[in-house]
Amino acid sequence: MLPSPTPESLKELCALIAQHCHERRTATAIPGVGLVRSDTPTLPMGVVYQPMLYIVAQGAKRTLLGDSIVEYAAGQYLVVSVDLPITGSVIQASPEAPYLALSLELDPAVLADMLLTLPGAAKDAPLPGLAVSPVTPDLLDAAVRLLRLLDRPADIPMLAPLAEREILYRLLTGAQAPMLRQIALAHSRMAQVGQAIGWIRSHFAEPLRIDAVAQRANMSASTFHRHFKAVTAMSPLQYQKQIRLQEARRLLLAGQADAASIGFTVGYESPSQFSREYARMYGQPPLRDAVRLRGLGPLVAV
Repeated sequence: MLPSPTPESLKELCALIAQHCHERRTATAIPGVGLVRSDTPTLPMGVVYQPMLYIVAQGAKRTLLGDSIVEYAAGQYLVVSVDLPITGSVIQASPEAPYLALSLELDPAVLADMLLTLPGAAKDAPLPGLAVSPVTPDLLDAAVRLLRLLDRPADIPMLAPLAEREILYRLLTGAQAPMLRQIALAHSRMAQVGQAIGWIRSHFAEPLRIDAVAQRANMSASTFHRHFKAVTAMSPLQYQKQIRLQEARRLLLAGQADAASIGFTVGYESPSQFSREYARMYGQPPLRDAVRLRGLGPLVAV
């Protein structure tokens, strides 16, 4: 059984996040490090998670990926290995005990460099692109020392990279090591799926031809489909639909065009199909959903 972090170390992480996070999502002076805070539970909101480490210091969150529901709370960390369209909501938060979390972008190049000195090979079997594990005391200690640097900005350029490498080392020797190794290796199945995901994200409004995308990933169509679903918990077509509908919702909330025009912009050929799939995902037709969300004030995915 993995050792649990001490209440004192979690308490310090909470204090550091609360001190430096003044909005729901705050970019820090440390490159790639963000802080998250919510004083109340939130509505489910769609967002694309990029490869990152996400440590929860207080509260709890629920994430929907495809048909899978993942919950994670204080003392746990989430690792994301590829770009994933998820729907997330804070489920435990209050003004007295807000939801607090730390995010760190994962750089495949840095991971690959570290693997040169670490023994062991990555498994090339399909792995999920999102996983949750308990935070170990060593990982938490490195995260706390990283955030302490926010009070000493002059030390950030020299010491932040050292603390980040220690965090990555703890991940590469921890429960999610196989996933981290596949992020780093350019020819792993996960990296190949990641290349296909990048293409789908940048061409989401175009028709999706599975054979062509599978070729980009250097796989047969059947192998690609199997690995893609193992990583993302959805088929390539479902992935594309999630990206399309998240972008449509963003455009609707921005009031940039009418629903029919937005449907065409994100790749739908039929306004009725767009409205039907939008309502299936968000519970209401596009315009009604946008009016409801605007009435709730500014919305930020956390």
